[in-house]
Amino acid sequence: MSFNTFGKIFRFTTWGESHGPAIGCVIDGCPPNIPLSEKDVQKDMDRRRPGQSKFTTQRKESDKVTFLSGVFEGKTTGTPISIIIYNEDKKSRDYESIKNKFRPGHADFTYFKKYGIRDFRGGGRQSARETASRVAAGAVAKIVLKKIIGSKFNVIGAVTQLGLMSCNKQNWNNSEIRKNPFFCPDKKSVKLWEKYLLAVRKAGSSCGAVIELRASGVPVGLGAPIYSKLDTDISAALMSINAVKGVNIGSGMNAAFLSGEENSDEMRKGSGKIKFKSNHAGGILGGISSGQDIVASFAVKPTSSILTSRETIDKKGKNTKISVKGRHDPCVGIRAVPIGEAMISCVLLDHLLMHRAQCG
Repeated sequence: MSFNTFGKIFRFTTWGESHGPAIGCVIDGCPPNIPLSEKDVQKDMDRRRPGQSKFTTQRKESDKVTFLSGVFEGKTTGTPISIIIYNEDKKSRDYESIKNKFRPGHADFTYFKKYGIRDFRGGGRQSARETASRVAAGAVAKIVLKKIIGSKFNVIGAVTQLGLMSCNKQNWNNSEIRKNPFFCPDKKSVKLWEKYLLAVRKAGSSCGAVIELRASGVPVGLGAPIYSKLDTDISAALMSINAVKGVNIGSGMNAAFLSGEENSDEMRKGSGKIKFKSNHAGGILGGISSGQDIVASFAVKPTSSILTSRETIDKKGKNTKISVKGRHDPCVGIRAVPIGEAMISCVLLDHLLMHRAQCG
C-alpha cells in the first residue's frame, strides 16, 4: 500500500501493524539543534496509550519510544529521526473467530476488496494502533514549535461530546482535562459521562465523540490561499485519523445558520494590538492564520467492534452474523485527543517551515 507519509517539509512516515512485533515512524525535515529526548516524546505517548482506565481498551502497552537515529548528544541533527515502539500485549487469537467476516462499519470490507489480502489481527495497518506513531511525530513537532515560536505556543484538545452527552464549553478548564479519563474540560460533566459510558459498555455497544482542538500563540501568515490553505491541511490531517467522519474549523457547519453580522469577526485596534471580537473563523481567514487561536473540532464515529450481533457477509460473499469479542474501546474518541493534538501540531510546524522558506 502507498501513501504512508504525511507532510511537505516536516514529514513523517509511519510503519507497522497492530499485532506485528513493533510499530514506528521516520520523521524527515526536523530542524537541527533542537533539544530533544525520549522522555519529551513519552509524555504525549503516555496520554494516548491503552489500558489506563476502565473506559478504554484493556490492552496493556507501555508505548515506550526508542530513538534509532536523528538525535545526538540531546539535540536533533537534522537527519531523519527514526522511532520504534514495540508491541507488548498482542492477543491475535481474539480475532480468529472473525478472520473471514467483515465487521459492519469497519474498513475490513474495503481493505480486502482493494488489496485482496488483509491482516485480520486487530485490523493490521488499518488499526488505531498506528496512531501511536503519529503521536510520537506530533510530540516532536510540538517541541520544535515551542522552540521556534516560544512558550506562548500551546495546543490542547478535549472531548466536548460523548455520544449523546455534551459538556458546557463555558466551563472549559485546561487543567481539568488532565484530571479525568475522558479528557473532558468541564468538571461538572465527568460523573454523568462516567455513568453513561459504563452503561454503553455494559450493553456491549459503543458511542462516538466530538473532540475540539485549540492552538494558541500561532503567528499570522501561515498557509497559502489556494491549494495549501491552512484549514485545508488541518482538515485533511484530522480526517486521516481512524474513525473520523467530520471536521469543523471554527463555527464550521454551524456558520451556515448565522447571519453575516453574526459570523463576521469584527476587528479593532487598541494599545497597539489588533483584536478580534469573536472567532467564528477559527483563527483562519482565506486559508491563512490570523493570529487568533486556531480552533478545530472533529467527530469520531462509534467503535465498529461491538458485542451486539450484527448482520454481515464473509469473504465468500455469504450472509452471516458477527459479534466481536476481545479488548475494544467503548468510545475510541477518548484516546483521539492526543492524536488530534499531534496531527494539528505537525500541520502547524509544516506550514511554519514553508512560511519561513518563502517569506523569511
